Amino acid sequence: MRVLVTGGAGFIGSNLVDRLLADGHDVVAYDNMSTGQNEFLAAASRSTSFTRVDGDILDQPHLESALDGVDTVFHLAANADVRFGTNYPRRDLEQNTIGTFTVLEAMRVKGVRRVIFSSTGSVYGEPEVFPTPEKCPLPIQTSLYAASKLAGEGLASAYSHGFGFQTYIFRFVSILGERYTHGHVRDFYEKLKANPAEIEILGNGKQRKSYLHVQDCIEAILVALDRASEPVNVFNLGTEEYCNVDESLDWICERLGVQPRRRYTGGERGWIGDSPFIFLDTAKIRGLGWRPKLTIRAGVERTLDWLRANPWVLERRA
Repeated sequence: MRVLVTGGAGFIGSNLVDRLLADGHDVVAYDNMSTGQNEFLAAASRSTSFTRVDGDILDQPHLESALDGVDTVFHLAANADVRFGTNYPRRDLEQNTIGTFTVLEAMRVKGVRRVIFSSTGSVYGEPEVFPTPEKCPLPIQTSLYAASKLAGEGLASAYSHGFGFQTYIFRFVSILGERYTHGHVRDFYEKLKANPAEIEILGNGKQRKSYLHVQDCIEAILVALDRASEPVNVFNLGTEEYCNVDESLDWICERLGVQPRRRYTGGERGWIGDSPFIFLDTAKIRGLGWRPKLTIRAGVERTLDWLRANPWVLERRA
């Protein structure tokens, strides 16, 4: 394949770029570098099968030129900052919903008909069924991020029916691993570096979450591309386990050798849109033969180890 990865210099995107190159594909990484990192593309840049294009997904003419010869688009570029979504409500609309529309329109104009869309398990809001399957009724949305991603899913599905696209929608739990730049592991690590004796925890520490390592995430995506062939394919991606916030902090503290006093802000949510329980049913992707290799604890520990080995990441607020 010749593929284009939007958000190709980001956490998941750059790991995907490396994997696609290793598998023998020609890869175009398209990124506006608002949160992407040059360092993440260092290895890819040494490959003759790699092309880097600096550009914004809202710039349709520039995006169209980058699509020359491309047959598949992995659309990962997005604003992923759920916690501060209400501070910048237009950001989710522009980067996630309108950005997705622009990607799809550029593909339509250039005759590219296969798209992989990174969505989120947050589209299930606060469901009543756990683990939550793909066919679960979608409830009232509780975050601007999830609402914008659900709109993106709708657009991608509509382009499949209207213009003959083949669409793959992946609803992720939170992803962990090397090149991780934002999320609870980083937040806890930064707080403990600043003050190993005390740490503030948003909410009550009982929020239950599922996580997936980035390499297991990428493997699941590629398995689905190889083995699923409906016009619109929707898959949950996660593990068959979950942990609560306190447990995750336990693992981090043990790894760092600290025992801080814990101070909770209270309530079952850490912020607006923070679902107190996220646990997805992954039977559908498992039915294609995929299994995650790493536990949640291993993913947390590997993420922490990478952050400790790459202090420069903490100096850049991604």
